[in-house]
Amino acid sequence: MSSDNLVKMANQIAHYFDSEPDRALAVQGVRQHLQSFWTPAMRQQLAAWVAANEGEGVDLKVREALA
Repeated sequence: MSSDNLVKMANQIAHYFDSEPDRALAVQGVRQHLQSFWTPAMRQQLAAWVAANEGEGVDLKVREALA
């Protein structure tokens, strides 16, 4: 899968949690979704892309979830 698609999907997941008032719970929700539904290769590819691009264009909740 292309990195652009992974970033788009990860941002969509993060936006789903925008209505969660507790930021820690929102980040945990993103983290849990990535762990439950994404393959390790997808998570690694996303993390590598985030590192290579200094997180540009990636929702902060996603970056925190990957940390």
